[in-house]
Amino acid sequence: MEAEDLRLLIRSKLDDGCLPYNSMPRFWGGAGDGEQCDACDERITKEQLVMEGIASVFTNKKPVQFHVKRFYIWDAERRVPQS
Repeated sequence: MEAEDLRLLIRSKLDDGCLPYNSMPRFWGGAGDGEQCDACDERITKEQLVMEGIASVFTNKKPVQFHVKRFYIWDAERRVPQS
């Protein structure tokens, strides 16, 4: 997936509430184990790293899981002022 397409997908998921705008006061990382990335909906394989955390105010309390690079894009996009 192209970088701009991924950024737009994450922005769309932020806007519709599928991804949290709130920070993750605690998050952790490790080897993937087939989790689904909440940013791109692709599987995170054992050869990849997963970033996982619980947003400070995310209603369903489900951990949010990202590929590492998608985590950084999400973090940057959530900080962009909302219009």
